[in-house]
Amino acid sequence: MDFNVKKLASDAGVFFTRAVQYTEEKLGQAEKTELDAHLENLIARADCTKNWTEKIFRQTEVLLQPNPSARIEEFFYEKLDRKIPSRTTNAELLGQYMQDAAKEFGPGTPYGSTLITVGDFQKRLGGAEREFLHTSAINFLAPLRNFLEGDWKTISKERRLLENRRLDLDVCKARLKKAKSAEAKAALWSEEVDKAEHELRVAQTEFDRQAEVTRLLLEGISSTHVNHLRCLHEFVEAQAAYYIQCHKHMQDLQKELSSANGDTFPNAFAVNASTSGVSTGPSPLSTATLPGASSPSRPPNPSNALESSTLKIEEVKPPATGTRKAKVLYDYDAADTSELSLLSDELITVYTVPGMDPDWLIGERGNQKGKVPVTYLELLS
Repeated sequence: MDFNVKKLASDAGVFFTRAVQYTEEKLGQAEKTELDAHLENLIARADCTKNWTEKIFRQTEVLLQPNPSARIEEFFYEKLDRKIPSRTTNAELLGQYMQDAAKEFGPGTPYGSTLITVGDFQKRLGGAEREFLHTSAINFLAPLRNFLEGDWKTISKERRLLENRRLDLDVCKARLKKAKSAEAKAALWSEEVDKAEHELRVAQTEFDRQAEVTRLLLEGISSTHVNHLRCLHEFVEAQAAYYIQCHKHMQDLQKELSSANGDTFPNAFAVNASTSGVSTGPSPLSTATLPGASSPSRPPNPSNALESSTLKIEEVKPPATGTRKAKVLYDYDAADTSELSLLSDELITVYTVPGMDPDWLIGERGNQKGKVPVTYLELLS
């Protein structure tokens, strides 16, 4: 093994003197050269940037990939510089299961055909998610990782070197002070003073040079902020595009299900398509859980000509499938004989019939039957 013994001994000596100087500074037994205020502010700003960038990076990783095992696997692939294999999203897997189930149940049955349709849209949602994950990883995660694993490591290395230069400078200052204090005792110490002054000048020069290098790197943090700001905008754009795409897929799915199953299951339990997925009435869950919440206003009586002319409560029969249980959220007094009075917290059976106003359902309680408003109910699965 080829190595320089003198260099090794010299490095060990330098390390020892630095350790002594550092220990004496901590004990208050040695003076310490303070950095200028501007450099101290740059260091504090850089530390703050690193800490928050690391937190944002880690949490974004969790957002994009909640599975810790998958994150560990991706980490190893990156360290081995290998391409991360494509992973099926949960929505795509759900869509595939639905379509496989439809083959077993019979694609010609109402349930089977609906499973195929919903499964196809789940796959579309999964595809949108995959695109969002890929875009976010490139445009947002990669720049943050490059800063933490590249720029910050360079800054840290130069800061450690600056600290070593400072320790060397303070060691030289201490030596010069001791040499001057001993100069009066013996003339031979004058050589030691000259040597100490020379070493101090060299140490001061190296310290000033390293402080300038470190300052330039730390001032580059401003450029890092600008770059991360641009990446943040791209991340928000990708996220917005993803949610818009998901919203469009779900609207298309609702329309397709309504047109395909409207005769069998009118869309009374789904959100009205004309409202673009936003319900104008109060949410049963929110009104039930808010303290002091009052009952919703009575919905208007259905004015649909078909319903008023043909719907007779006593002749309505529950469908073979499609009935659900519902919990009554508020007391309700029937306005006429076609409606059913309700008591808070009771359970009733509800269903809908073709041509019925979407704000109303048919409710049954024992032998009693009548129309009930949807906003007074919490539909149970």
